[in-house]
Amino acid sequence: MYFILFCVVSAFTLLSKCHCVIEKDENLNHCDILRQWLDPSPVSVEVNKKGFHREVTTTVKFRSEELNGVRVLLVHRWPRGVYVDPYQLASLSEQSDWQILLDSAIDLEVPAHKASEFVTYVYPSSTGPIPRLLKVTIPIHGRYHKPSFDGEMFTSVDIEVPELLLRTEKCTQLDGLEPHTAVDAPCTVSNSSTCSWVKIKPQQELNPVSFQLPVGDGSLVTPVCGATLLVTMICCVTLSKYMWKHQII
Repeated sequence: MYFILFCVVSAFTLLSKCHCVIEKDENLNHCDILRQWLDPSPVSVEVNKKGFHREVTTTVKFRSEELNGVRVLLVHRWPRGVYVDPYQLASLSEQSDWQILLDSAIDLEVPAHKASEFVTYVYPSSTGPIPRLLKVTIPIHGRYHKPSFDGEMFTSVDIEVPELLLRTEKCTQLDGLEPHTAVDAPCTVSNSSTCSWVKIKPQQELNPVSFQLPVGDGSLVTPVCGATLLVTMICCVTLSKYMWKHQII
């Protein structure tokens, strides 16, 4: 009886160890697949259009023809001088092959000096392999800035190149990927859970792309306010005299 019990326990222990080894091997295989895609991929940013309404196009050129089983995430860190319209993005996502997640609520009305920086997570479509050339265009809008008192007519806004993150579903051991690092980010656009991603280190430091927005002339604040007040008073007096003359109540 004891011999049979000993055999059963030994067999169960052996099967458990085999299962762990198999899982470990599968995890290593998936991590090896992920490592194949960790070569630095060129990421570039281009700002199009003029004025307060612009478009930021991000282009990623991967080393291979297509990424099978690998998920891609672009993390944009935006300055407070611009904003994105969540309703516009929701409409675009329905027509595009990417989806976007905001890290915070966006106030469309506040000026730049009262706004905060924010982050967007861009997820390319997961219905198929990621193409070798990935291109995402996001519309942005400039905020109004404080008027300048030193004669400057424009202010510069810097758009940073987004971070490129990769992951696979079954690779959980993200150690030993230097010079790349493991970071936590939302798994999907639904933001229901957080996953470990590999942040791809670029081959070289990428400079931000800058564009300029017009600002008001602070030296004109007093004369403009004074003229506006004077015109308002003249209109009020004229309208009052007209109503009094024609007895309009």
